[in-house]
Amino acid sequence: MGINFISWILLLHLLVILLFSHGDQARELVETEDKSLKIQHKHHHNHMNHNIDPSLMVFFTLKDLKVGKIMQIYFPKRDPSTSPKLWPKEEAESLPFSSNQLSYLLKFFSFSRGSPQGIAMESTLKECESKPIKGEVKFCATSLESMLEFTQNILGSESDIQVYATLHQTKSSVTFQNYTIVEIMMEIRAPKMVACHTVPYPYAVFYCHSQESENRVYKVLLGGENGDKVEAMVVCHLDTSQWAPSHVSFQVLGVTPGSSSVCHFFPADNYIWVPKVKSQGSSSM
Repeated sequence: MGINFISWILLLHLLVILLFSHGDQARELVETEDKSLKIQHKHHHNHMNHNIDPSLMVFFTLKDLKVGKIMQIYFPKRDPSTSPKLWPKEEAESLPFSSNQLSYLLKFFSFSRGSPQGIAMESTLKECESKPIKGEVKFCATSLESMLEFTQNILGSESDIQVYATLHQTKSSVTFQNYTIVEIMMEIRAPKMVACHTVPYPYAVFYCHSQESENRVYKVLLGGENGDKVEAMVVCHLDTSQWAPSHVSFQVLGVTPGSSSVCHFFPADNYIWVPKVKSQGSSSM
């Protein structure tokens, strides 16, 4: 039982994050943190400007997943020394995580209600408390332990679990450029999956969710126009019929709910959890 199949590289990455100090830096919140993935998993109404924000350029359809395809993709670059840190479960659970306690939380973290940080906190709490779409189970994990507990509850407590994340093979400050699909390295065939996305908060919080509808998970090798190499994780949602018509992916792709698959790339600090299964292609990380 447990997570003995987690690749040692990614497990080490998670542990390093957990062991970072969480003093003053953990209270620094950049309101633009994780904008693209936070927005793309909202299920209430949004309105897009005619000029699409580059940070939303992570969507495509399954028919575009082919070697040689060129796409504009946004991969956020983050500085681990200033990013919100994971808190131990005991410490995270010593604070309320509720919009009803927002006034107390704002005072605790020394943020005003109208500040960018206060607005981001309120948005995250409301999103975590929003009703899931049909066929979805969601949970906001405030610690690594709670993320693993939720994941094993969904995937099965007796399951060996594998975790995947996007890996940047080259270091670059470029966040938005043209990438070419060089290789489809792997299709991960899993009956269930849990996706966990970072959301803005003074300490690390992950929006984790699982959907009953069919999904496909891929690892692809991307080549950037500036020479960047990225082993990128992709999730393709084959049934979008229950998604809100205002979901930003439809705005970006020009499709409607249920008319097309929706795929998206994952930033490096977002995670995909699946049961241990045989995969096609090269071995996992």
